[in-house]
Amino acid sequence: MTPLLTIKSTVARVAGWAWMVFAALNLIDIAVRGRDMASVVMTTLLLLGCGIAYAVGLRPAVVADEQGYTVRNPLRDTRVPWRASRKIEAADALLVTFKAADGERKTKAWVHQTSPRARAKAEARERRQAARMPDAAATALKHGTPTMFAAQQLNELAREHKGKGDADQGTVAWSRPAVAAVAVPGALAVAASLIALLS
Repeated sequence: MTPLLTIKSTVARVAGWAWMVFAALNLIDIAVRGRDMASVVMTTLLLLGCGIAYAVGLRPAVVADEQGYTVRNPLRDTRVPWRASRKIEAADALLVTFKAADGERKTKAWVHQTSPRARAKAEARERRQAARMPDAAATALKHGTPTMFAAQQLNELAREHKGKGDADQGTVAWSRPAVAAVAVPGALAVAASLIALLS
């Protein structure tokens, strides 16, 4: 299904790709010069770092389509059909409330985390700008932080697609690729470190 909206953190993605490039250059160096157990341990640690960079930097997103939206956090996915969506709000992060099989649940999205200080600064900046503009222009430009803008975009889609969706309940599930990306190199790093210590 074609996404109507994809929300990602540019900073997190740049940091994730920066780590991948750093790790690739170091892995090439280890492949050329490394021949001892320390090289094996370092390889597993670099691969673990890649798994974490993928899970924390590259994977998190909120993707909306005609049927609903998916909140992709580092290790879990929350799928919310439009019919099941109850509330989308901006706090220190994007917070969604939805109907689930066991009642109402909440999920906090990892994209666009905003500190209370940054939110207060954005609101103060908005008030200063609004004082210098006509009311209609100030309302049109009111977005605040990236979290507030993301909540506004999702709420607009929720109004447009109210009642749509392939189910009336949201679901939360582990992401197998993300768990594997962290767990497999993590286990290899622990095993390699133990072997290095015991040898």
